[in-house]
Amino acid sequence: MTEVEAIERATLAAVAPPASTEIGGWLLGFDGGAIGRAKCATPLHHDGSASNTLLDEIESAFRARDLAPLFRVADVAGLAKVHEALADKGYKDRQPTLVKTGSSRVMREVSSETAELVGRPDEAWAGVFLGQGFDPVDGASRVNALTRGQDAIYAQVRDSGRTVAVGVAAFGFGWMSIHGMRTEISRRGEGLAGRILAALAGAGQARGIERAFLQVEEPNLSARALYRRAGLTPIWRYHYWSR
Repeated sequence: MTEVEAIERATLAAVAPPASTEIGGWLLGFDGGAIGRAKCATPLHHDGSASNTLLDEIESAFRARDLAPLFRVADVAGLAKVHEALADKGYKDRQPTLVKTGSSRVMREVSSETAELVGRPDEAWAGVFLGQGFDPVDGASRVNALTRGQDAIYAQVRDSGRTVAVGVAAFGFGWMSIHGMRTEISRRGEGLAGRILAALAGAGQARGIERAFLQVEEPNLSARALYRRAGLTPIWRYHYWSR
């Protein structure tokens, strides 16, 4: 299994959509929630083309489940023909996102303080996604997806009895993947996300998993700065393609 395929399979396993399938070398997740990675089609390899017949078949699979077709495609030369085919069908690219990889050993050093690790999140953990300044419907959908994973560990920072920062690490296909990094808006800038990241990295080390990856939207400069300090470097960028 190539690195690309392992990362894509690990990504979908972490957000665990209610249903998924494979069509012509593409991995499809079917979910009606807020997380794009759980409800899109993505190629398992970074070379090749996509015929209209293949794209039509993928579209039909989404529509059969009353879902709008959504494609997630890396911005690499090997997939240029896929970009052209999607554009010809009226799709537009949006939400540029970086896939970054690194080492759990290096990531562990991003903060001298760590966070609490729990096997299952409680209501206070979920509450960080529902707090002031966040869309509660979007937040509830994300919590639902992030708590479906079969092999995951959850991190939290608590202060005065209140959970103020959270994150998730999922394990699969030889990788640790980081998801759901969120800090209460009023507590940002205090290094809490670094503590979450360090704790999750420690969990990866404890399992003997060295390789780690995460995905971050390109405009999120503060998060990218943290991940850069944690030794994570971009290996590709992707866009979502939708009508």
